[in-house]
Amino acid sequence: MRTLLKVTCEVEASNKAILDGTLPKLIQSTMEKIKPEASYFLPENGCRTAMFVFDLKDSSDIPVIGEPFFMLLNARIEFTPVMNAEDLQKGLSALSR
Repeated sequence: MRTLLKVTCEVEASNKAILDGTLPKLIQSTMEKIKPEASYFLPENGCRTAMFVFDLKDSSDIPVIGEPFFMLLNARIEFTPVMNAEDLQKGLSALSR
């Protein structure tokens, strides 16, 4: 299922992770693991935030993906099912049948 993973990092923990090299390693390992079709990095509400759109193959992958962000960055994470325009069109066309 196409999923949006939103990671919001605590400022103090992410400052430390930048200085000790943990943050770039965690981002790289996550991207290798989930192979996102898109990834974005932005400030949001005063916090470092990352968004990844990827295929969540099984819900049991959620802890594998999310726990490092909890443990290393004291982050808040959200997994949200999402659609692209093609998915939306397919879903809407099913309504008219």
